[in-house]
Amino acid sequence: MTRTPNRRLLALALATAMTSAPVIPALAQSADPFALGGSTPNTPAPGSFTVSDIRIDGLQRISAGTVFTYLPVERGDTMDSAKAGDAIRALYKTGFFEDVHLDRQGNILVVTVTERPAINKLTLTGNKDIKSEDLLKGLKEIGLAEGETFDRLALDKVTQDLSRQYNNRGKYNVEITPTVARLDRNRVDLTITVKEGKAAKIRHINLVGNDKFEQKDILDGWESREHNWLSWYRRDDQYSREKLSGDLEKLNSYYLDRGYVDFSIDSTQVAISPDRQDMFLTAGLTEGDQYKVSSVQVTGDTILPKEQVEKLVIVKPEQIFSRRLLEVSSEAITASLGNVGYAFAQVNPIPDVNRENKTVGINMQVVPGPRVNVRRVIFQGNTRTGDEVLRREMRQFEGAWYSQAAIDRSKIRLQGLGYFENVDVESKPVPGTNDQVDVVYNLKETTSGSFVFGLGYSQLGKLTTQVQLSQNNFLGSGNRVSVQAQRSYYQERYDFSYTNPYFTDDGVSLGYNVSWRELDYSDFNTAQYSTTSGIGQVVLGIPLTETDSITGMLGIDSNEILIGRTVTPPSIVDYLDALGRRTFHAWRAQVGWGRNSLNHALTPTAGTQQRVWIEATLPGSTVEYYKINYNFSKFWPLSRHLVLNTRTELGYGDSYGKDVSRLIDRDGPNGPLPPETITATGLPFFENFYAGGVRSVRGFTDNTLGPRQSSLSGGSYAQPLGGAFKTTGSLEMYFPTLLDTPAARISAFLDFGSVYKSYDDFDAGELRASAGIAMMWRSPMGPISISYAFPFKKQGPTYSADGKTQLDRGDELERLQFTFGGTF
Repeated sequence: MTRTPNRRLLALALATAMTSAPVIPALAQSADPFALGGSTPNTPAPGSFTVSDIRIDGLQRISAGTVFTYLPVERGDTMDSAKAGDAIRALYKTGFFEDVHLDRQGNILVVTVTERPAINKLTLTGNKDIKSEDLLKGLKEIGLAEGETFDRLALDKVTQDLSRQYNNRGKYNVEITPTVARLDRNRVDLTITVKEGKAAKIRHINLVGNDKFEQKDILDGWESREHNWLSWYRRDDQYSREKLSGDLEKLNSYYLDRGYVDFSIDSTQVAISPDRQDMFLTAGLTEGDQYKVSSVQVTGDTILPKEQVEKLVIVKPEQIFSRRLLEVSSEAITASLGNVGYAFAQVNPIPDVNRENKTVGINMQVVPGPRVNVRRVIFQGNTRTGDEVLRREMRQFEGAWYSQAAIDRSKIRLQGLGYFENVDVESKPVPGTNDQVDVVYNLKETTSGSFVFGLGYSQLGKLTTQVQLSQNNFLGSGNRVSVQAQRSYYQERYDFSYTNPYFTDDGVSLGYNVSWRELDYSDFNTAQYSTTSGIGQVVLGIPLTETDSITGMLGIDSNEILIGRTVTPPSIVDYLDALGRRTFHAWRAQVGWGRNSLNHALTPTAGTQQRVWIEATLPGSTVEYYKINYNFSKFWPLSRHLVLNTRTELGYGDSYGKDVSRLIDRDGPNGPLPPETITATGLPFFENFYAGGVRSVRGFTDNTLGPRQSSLSGGSYAQPLGGAFKTTGSLEMYFPTLLDTPAARISAFLDFGSVYKSYDDFDAGELRASAGIAMMWRSPMGPISISYAFPFKKQGPTYSADGKTQLDRGDELERLQFTFGGTF
């Protein structure tokens, strides 16, 4: 009888040793939970019993059914120490419990658990470099989210991972402090406090072993830079492991592109100062010898004529070897094959290195792969825009051979609509096939119009009240509709316009414009007169190519002129007197040509936009005249940080047909004067061009540049008249990455231009010029434009010969200019 307890203790000790660590306290605290059964063959083995029932104690939030789902023991099972270990491990594995105990009451198995608390609230504070939504998404993936079960090990893992992420961004002083606050009902509040600190700055970069090239030339293309005066903008002095890895690859490419085939990076060292604020980078390298190209051949299945493919190879014998030229040649061949359906074509440049002669023979092996058919073109993210509006812009069609050029062109056309902030495209292979793909366009829609009922303000129009419905994508149909009623300091207007850009399936557009307006030019910074006009127009557009189109317009308008003889400049009064009328009727026609290759309608960074058009009143109109306009704008992407925009605008107008002359009676101080002949010639004054202001030459008051004339009442203020010839231009440097949003841009500009009475009066010395900075923002309430300019070529006041009388006060300056309100 004394040996039996020893066997039981031995079995218990072995079971305890074989189970995981959490089982030890559970079994150790059970005082002989499983008593011996019978000793006959039909009874349970010693140290086991048959489970008649199972009871779960300690549950608060988790249901007993959930525990039974994971518990590998059921009624009627024989329970022993091995199964006890399995049961405890299974329950711990769920992650729901901090502690698990197994006990026995008779033949009832008692499972006592201590639940892990639930996360009531999760708060992040102090994080700026990494957005909270990104962090919360990552925390949720590892189980740290509100409503989930709290796991201390997961919290420790998060702390370590966050520290690693900040270290990769160069912030080595970061402090991650998690706080756990216990609440009632077995809940906790988690707070993760981040003290990011300042990023360590790269104080010095040293290359060891570069004898052929200067260090400054090698480092010119690196993202990692030593601390400099532009680092506040570029942030290129902040160390990160990823940036350094990319820069070392650029170092390797620098030498391979210059023929150093045996180049190698022998060592890299990153040292940090004791205060963790300064970084010192060192790279040891071996340059080797320079190699030339001995021969170039194209092999494999070229699909296209071999001679045509060989012309795409820009690497030639006797050239210095360049890996970049090899890549360009390979990309040109794969692009050509991609345009005829071979989406997965590859070109493998196989080098044959002769180290004795320092030459490399190149074999461009072409592997076309299967010819690929596009099964479906899919659009994702277009919640407002109709599917047919997008499909009519497609140049890659379903069921057609894959063409990379057509896919890229389709993307450009979608971006040109102006409906989308972002357009991304990807080709997804169709599962189960090797010759079909789906082309997926991922779209992010933006405001293509708005309903405005409210206020706007500009320095020219002052306070503006308006009600406007403007929609460039009306009800997702792609049609443009605008209805507007507006009242401002200088005008009252009512407009309606409608354009169907696809009046025909070939892309012929048709539109209508109707408007009525009262405009007081004296408040428009121009001469003292006002007009009341009504306009009706029909506009037709015909596409010629992917980028070119012609437009035509036919319209009728009526324009009534109101003047005050003593306050209106004499040239305007004389013109009206010569015609003997104040109301002008016109049949108007316009024809124009335009080209648009911009890569984006809202925020372009590359491409050209230009338009030339001539507008004329038809014979039989009150006044017969014509106007020629030319606008040009080109965006030059200089780098990821800089985009240069060059633009110019030219305008010229004149009358055609016979001049109109009349004899006008004049009254003098002593009685009637002899009649005077007055002639109406040239472009009518109410069609003159104007310059100056936020939309032309910034820094000068709107519409004030060019010819001026005092009124009959005299005075030192000469009123702007505008002119028949206009020339303006601008150089503007945009900083796309300075603001972290595509809806806003900051730029530095140089504007120049002026207006002249006629082309014959053009004098380059009379051009005005200014420089400054500007910000444009497509806000939810409408576009906002703010600029601050320094006019450096301007005309100051003029005085009489004795210097006592001011004859003219000179150019009107307005350094700070802005507009707010309106629609996109």
